[in-house]
Order: sequence, then C-alpha cells, then structure tokens
Amino acid sequence: MKRALAWGILGSFFFAFTFVLNRSMNLSGGHWLWSASLRYLFTLPLLFALLLRGRKYRPVLADIRARPGAWLLWSTVGFGLFYAPLSMASVYAESWFTASAWQFTIVAGILLTPLFGRRLPVKNLLLSLIILAGIALMQLPRLRQSSPAALAAPMLLIAVAAFCYPLGNRKMMALCGGRFSPQQRVFGMTLCSLPFWIACAAAALARAGWPSAGQLAQSLCVALFSGVVATVLFFGATDMVKDNPRRLAVIEATQSGEVVFTLLLGVLALGDAMPSPLSLAGIALIVLGMILNSLASA
Repeated sequence: MKRALAWGILGSFFFAFTFVLNRSMNLSGGHWLWSASLRYLFTLPLLFALLLRGRKYRPVLADIRARPGAWLLWSTVGFGLFYAPLSMASVYAESWFTASAWQFTIVAGILLTPLFGRRLPVKNLLLSLIILAGIALMQLPRLRQSSPAALAAPMLLIAVAAFCYPLGNRKMMALCGGRFSPQQRVFGMTLCSLPFWIACAAAALARAGWPSAGQLAQSLCVALFSGVVATVLFFGATDMVKDNPRRLAVIEATQSGEVVFTLLLGVLALGDAMPSPLSLAGIALIVLGMILNSLASA
C-alpha cells in the first residue's frame, strides 16, 4: 500500500503539468482542441517506444483485434471524454481553478464502485468530502468575483471529465484482467482513442489552422510528463490495489495533490498570484483528507 500511495502522489505531481501547460497554451493563443489531441498523438509513439523491447505491444494488439468494440468504447470514454472536456475547461479559468475543481473525480470514482459489483465504501466517501470542502474553500474568492452562470460552463465540463476518467480506467482494468502491465494498458487505450483524437485534430485545423511551434513543444511536454509518466504511475498504483475498493478510493484521492502542485507551478511558471488565506486553508483540508483516507484504509 505504501508503494501504491507513493506512486499516486508522484503521479499527481506530473499530472499538474497538464493544467499549467494547458493554461499557458491558452494564454498564448493556442486552440484547446490542439492541446487535447496533440497530447495523445505525441503520447502514442512514446509509449510504443517503451514497449519495443521484447515486443510487448504484440499481446495488446492481439487483444484489441479480439475485442475491438470494448477497447474503442472504454478507451474513448477514459481518455477522450476525459481530456477533451478538461482541456476546454482550461479556457475559462486559471490552472489552479481547473485542477481544484477536477478533484471532484475522487467522489465520482467512489460513486462508481457499485457499478463493478462492490459495496460503496461509505467511510472513504465521507472522508473525501473533506477534500471537496477544501476545494470549495479554495474557490470562494473566485465565486465572489464571478456570477454562477460564468462558472457553469467549466464546472459542467469538469464534471463530465471527472466521471469518465475513473469509469474508463476501471472498465479497462476489468477487461484486461491483470494480463497487461500499466504501460501496455495505457498504450492500448491511447491507440484505441486515436480515432477520437484525429477527429479533434481535424476540427482544430479547420477552426484555428496549424498549431504554433510553442504549442507543439508544450504539448510534447504534456505528453511526456502527464500522458506517459503520470498516467503509468497512476495506473500502476491502481493496479496494485484494484481488488480492494477502499484502498482504490485512497489511491484515487492522491489526485488531490495536483491542486497543491499546480498552485506551486502556476506561481513559479505563469506568475500566478500567491494563494489567499482561504486558499491556503483549502490546501490544508485537502492534505488532511488525503491523510485520513490513508489511515482509514490502513
């Protein structure tokens, strides 16, 4: 459990680059559709290179040929319907706001547990509400400055992403049945979500033309840090505890670390303002929720 927890937290650090770099690309005029599609278009060859030794990609391709419908469906849900809405949400708000609101996926993941024949881990659900309380506290200053209508669009997009990511991940874990490593599973899901990303890239080209060199470079960084390193770490952590719904809830709760890391990176890289006292209190609640989730699981 300790190793899974460490992998989850480290994965949350690399996931934070997604929010910071997506916001940076939006501020420099890059279209969100390019930001979304380029991440996965760059991620695919990187993952393929990791699997070249020993030709570890072959059993994945064989399994996809045997069950193409399930692979295409849940890969598109877990990657496409997760990342496209999240990228669009970054247009409307700062990186820390998107990262903090994204932590709704912790509760979403717990609520999905009964769909997989498991009992709802009520204790973890209640403890995760502490994390959500911290997130709400962090967002109070923004709520005072914006109307509810102005926050509706990003919150709706983030809610869709928050449910689709754990749903696609868990469906693919059940489909693969432990036959593949995290790298193989992420490679297969990236490959099978490719039709969705090609359609997004075509739409981006029609609307905004070709991406700039800066957007290409930053998208490559997102692909490496988030699409490969963070995703493999997080999927590896969930694989370690997939048979225990309470511990799985704890690992998914480590994603709340993205808020802290995004705030720090935003201040250092984008020149974001330092968090207000309310935001600092929210961060403390998020960390407390993570610790209590871990203790409850142990």
